[in-house]
Amino acid sequence: MNKQSYADVRKKVERLSSLPTIPPVATKILKLIGSENISLNKVTEFISRDQALSARVLKIINSPVYGFPGRISSISQAVMLIGIGALKGMLLGISMFDMMHKTMMGLWEHSIGTAVAAKAIATKVGMKEIEDVSVAGLIHDIGKVALGICYPELYKNVIIAVGEKKIYIVEAEENIIGANHAEAGSWLARKWRFPLSLVNSIEYHHNPSARHSSMTIAIVHLSDTIIKMMGFGFSGDPFAHRIERIAWDTLALTGEDLKGIFIEIEEAILSQETSIF
Repeated sequence: MNKQSYADVRKKVERLSSLPTIPPVATKILKLIGSENISLNKVTEFISRDQALSARVLKIINSPVYGFPGRISSISQAVMLIGIGALKGMLLGISMFDMMHKTMMGLWEHSIGTAVAAKAIATKVGMKEIEDVSVAGLIHDIGKVALGICYPELYKNVIIAVGEKKIYIVEAEENIIGANHAEAGSWLARKWRFPLSLVNSIEYHHNPSARHSSMTIAIVHLSDTIIKMMGFGFSGDPFAHRIERIAWDTLALTGEDLKGIFIEIEEAILSQETSIF
């Protein structure tokens, strides 16, 4: 297969929920979160009708990703606590769980680790919407799944190229497919009407200076880098990106702050089953 045009890649990614390779439950979830008339009641009813989905939602919301360990016992309680924006992101992560494993071994663990790190950093800098930031960490690499589903053979070549040429996965994606995972993830997030802060954190998590670095973008950028430095999970290449100055300045953290964050992340990860599902 030859490299695709940027426009063609975008069209195919945006049709993701209609592709035959998407499992039925994922298709239903993607249609739900893309609905214009989505409401908390409708989402609660949808989740409650599926025992397996309910169990996954309760398990992840009671994990260190959200900071409610063992305290949430009902779907309605979970939905009310985290809000519609964060819930849509959580459902996207859940719907893509099995596909993450098929796309890349270790990607789910990397995503969970990034969500835990994002929560720790958001707490340290005093953000109010901590659950939203955790979700941003959880699904920041969702574009890798999208590209892997849309172009399975090409994406295998991407992984091979990373190993052979020792390059970042973003570079391999652009060279072989024609667009990178940050772009692909942002296309999906826009299509499914995610909050702009979430769209931007997906699109610019490798390049926060392109958006003058909002707090959420800076947190996801730093979280992604920290988890790669810690060697938790696998995100497609072994190289930690350089922390951009604009992200560091936005967060205004000290070296001592960072040391404490590392310890907190390590303790949170070790305290849980890393494969939440």
